[in-house]
Amino acid sequence: MKIQDFVDIIDSEFYTGVPDSLLKELCDYLAAKYGCFSKNHIIAANEGNCMGLAAGYHLATGKIPVVYMQNSGQGNSVNPIASLLNEKVYGIPCVLIVGWRGEPGMHDEPQHVFQGAITLALLETLGIDYCVIDVNVQKEELKRVYKDFSVVLSEGRQVAFVIKKGALEGSAPQDYHNGNHLFREQVLEQIVKYTGNNPIVSTTGKTSRELFEIRERNHEGHGHDFLTVGSMGHSSSIAAEVAMQKPELRVWCVDGDGALLMHMGSMAVIGKCNPRNLVHVVINNESHESVGGIGTAAGNVDLPMIARACGYEIVESVSDNSGLVAALERISKNRKLTFLEVKCQIGSRKDLGRPTRSTLENKQDFMKTLRDCK
Repeated sequence: MKIQDFVDIIDSEFYTGVPDSLLKELCDYLAAKYGCFSKNHIIAANEGNCMGLAAGYHLATGKIPVVYMQNSGQGNSVNPIASLLNEKVYGIPCVLIVGWRGEPGMHDEPQHVFQGAITLALLETLGIDYCVIDVNVQKEELKRVYKDFSVVLSEGRQVAFVIKKGALEGSAPQDYHNGNHLFREQVLEQIVKYTGNNPIVSTTGKTSRELFEIRERNHEGHGHDFLTVGSMGHSSSIAAEVAMQKPELRVWCVDGDGALLMHMGSMAVIGKCNPRNLVHVVINNESHESVGGIGTAAGNVDLPMIARACGYEIVESVSDNSGLVAALERISKNRKLTFLEVKCQIGSRKDLGRPTRSTLENKQDFMKTLRDCK
């Protein structure tokens, strides 16, 4: 279905969401028409944030908001849907657009398989009427569906379009970039040089994929790395507790700006617990690159200042290779809770692969390394 037809039928003046690769056509369309942070379109920190913004829009205007997300974000949205939007509470109507990763019968990455299997069941549990959109859905058919949905929305309820891969088309590709020069893979190569046998917990998306391939190129094992392929935003929490339980080790977390923003409250908890053996690296390219490159709010945020306010003892920010190497040299010699922001450009190799070891093997290898490390 053409993206223009899709948005014309919904006919909303406000969209908010967390980007998804299956919804790239929609994200590119909205970014081109409204930008990423405007009164008509906001890239939110997480899907719960989306629901709050949607509620605010409806309260202020009486109109219907639209929230888009990958189905992995359903979990973040459940609380505000059930306790804020639901017709038994405030009865706030909302259109959901959900990218269906891990659709049963379709090959996908392991983090999407279970979520894909329960996507429709979650909507049913929440009492949300839905329509699955595939490549065969026609404009007139969608108009009939939305006419029925309009009755549901008028009752203060929510509806959902579940989008299969390739179902939307026709937006102009957007060129997402920033003024930085380092690329993430270059940064990871330097980090690996300085971590030695220290454990690394890496965030979801291309960061973990690149780390895996760097280990392959270096003919190293993968036991020192925990690749957080799902649960976006939680790698720092995983790393913090590993550091708390293994104080004899130096633990590194390699995070992304989108992931950090998604659950930024974890920084306050980390600062309060003060695991002095934790190094929290945030590769900040101001984008959700792994799902298309659309921007995050990180370009307007002083992440080092936030880290200091949360209690990180050593805080640095770098934007070139010489600065990165110098910072890693200093960090490798200290034993204090550390935060390092590395400002990067958007982009990755076109031939970037995916980990060839299973998630269960990754867990087992990493746990064995933690047991054996002294």
